[in-house]
Amino acid sequence: MNAAQIGFFAAMISIAAVFAVVWVREAKRGPESNRPTVGAMAVGALTSFLDTLGIGSFAPTTALFKLFRIVKDELIPGTLNVGLAASGVAEAFIFVKSIVIDPTLLAGTITSAVLGAWLGAGVVSQMSRRAIQIGMGVALLIAAAVFTGVALGALPGGGDALTLAGWKFGLAIVVCFILGALMTLGIGMYAPCMIMLALMGMAPIAAFPIMMGSCALLQMVAGIRFLKTRRMDFSASLSMTLSGLFGVAIAAFIVKSLSLGALRVLVIGVVTYAALAMLWSAIAEGRAAPVARPASNET
Repeated sequence: MNAAQIGFFAAMISIAAVFAVVWVREAKRGPESNRPTVGAMAVGALTSFLDTLGIGSFAPTTALFKLFRIVKDELIPGTLNVGLAASGVAEAFIFVKSIVIDPTLLAGTITSAVLGAWLGAGVVSQMSRRAIQIGMGVALLIAAAVFTGVALGALPGGGDALTLAGWKFGLAIVVCFILGALMTLGIGMYAPCMIMLALMGMAPIAAFPIMMGSCALLQMVAGIRFLKTRRMDFSASLSMTLSGLFGVAIAAFIVKSLSLGALRVLVIGVVTYAALAMLWSAIAEGRAAPVARPASNET
């Protein structure tokens, strides 16, 4: 392993220790239920499986949460980052170690994404339920459009480079910072990151250590802030943590060949539904909100 890989794994282990301590401490405060549920475990296993294949987990998980009403809308961003963190760590161990790219690019993009997530989580944890509904609804529509472009071959397939130089390196750092911040709102990083690197001429496989390494760290960093503000569902997060590792194992070690085209079409449909449902909820709740009446001058 090179210096960047060693540094990454050291940072991941350190952050994971802090993440675990904060989770246990906050869980003991109650009164939320900490027991795993069958529904959330099923979602965690399925979407972690899709995540390991490079399809992503945030948008499908949000869609299923919304479809089956497993998690309250305002708690979804925090639950995604906390509950899928363990799966992200497992994926990072697999891909950062096995796919070697430019160490400077790996370290720079991952650090930038983590900083973006730390700042983004501070903003999202203070947002209102309706603001989160609107933000996630728009984000999911964007994700559905990106998935559609990938499925139709309208977006680039990339080149064969394993590094970036000059302005491309700087742009990658900036974009990863933005994607890290958007992750805290429930916008998955995989598809946008892969497309960005492909546009710059990098090999598609080179995106895996960057996007999975970034997500492993930034989900825990953002998750610590969500845990402290308690803007997440403890029960669903624990459920996904337990079952997500099973989904990763199946995708990484058992599945040898699988048609991703059909899976992507299914994901597009489910994500589009969730986006429209989220926006409709925001509109409906906005209409139902009581209208403030002007103060009376009567005495």
